[in-house]
Amino acid sequence: MTIFDLLELDFVQSALVAAAVLALVAGVLGPLIVTRKMAFAVHGTSELAFTGGAAALLLGISVGYGSLIGSVAAALLLGLLSRRDSDRDSVIGAILAFGLGMGVLMFALYKGRAVNKLSLLVGQIIGVDSTDVWLLVVASIAVLAVLAFIYRPLFFASVDPDVAIARGVPVRALSIVFALLVGVATALSVQVVGALLVLALMITPAAAAMRVTASPVRATALSVVFAEVAAVGGILLSLQPGLPVSAMVTAVSFVIYLACRGIGAVQRRTA
Repeated sequence: MTIFDLLELDFVQSALVAAAVLALVAGVLGPLIVTRKMAFAVHGTSELAFTGGAAALLLGISVGYGSLIGSVAAALLLGLLSRRDSDRDSVIGAILAFGLGMGVLMFALYKGRAVNKLSLLVGQIIGVDSTDVWLLVVASIAVLAVLAFIYRPLFFASVDPDVAIARGVPVRALSIVFALLVGVATALSVQVVGALLVLALMITPAAAAMRVTASPVRATALSVVFAEVAAVGGILLSLQPGLPVSAMVTAVSFVIYLACRGIGAVQRRTA
């Protein structure tokens, strides 16, 4: 079967649409996540998405809904418990450990196919169906709409929180809302790359973009492009040899990151 034959399959088309939509959301959120130093928070949130997905498997409901509930719960816990920046890492560590522990428990109780368990951890192209795509599209539109509404004060609070507080910006409320947006995006990412490798889409493209430009607008645009190339390109590269999608997505994403580091080093030497 050629790659063109594979592209005609419904589940492949669903996966490509899901990857494209997800990459858009991850690319837009990524620079803000990096600026706010929330990479570890994304990882912690993904563990609760994993727990929610595992619970959904156990209960026989959609994994997408379970992951979404788990991520939102994690985001609320992070927002409510980490009131001080000095508390953030310890709170994330506690939530991460809890999420992994509960996820392992759910897996132990689940008696279904092992492939369903594996897809939660590392993603799987056949795990994205038309129902998941609709959920992803609707959730992504909601995330982007809310982000557009709060972007300017959120960016101000991300770059200089002390001045933002002095100017009356509701930094605390914005942090909780942004954590919720990240939680939703993380849950969506689990569908494609799995809980263990979610950083490949949520963090790496943005980190690469910010290596080559200091402009927030250009960084966001590049982050979206890099995320799209990694997500869609990773799926296409995985089709013909039948390799894991997550492996290809992370590989493409990391190659882009290394290239941008090199370009950034050249830019600094010639500046």
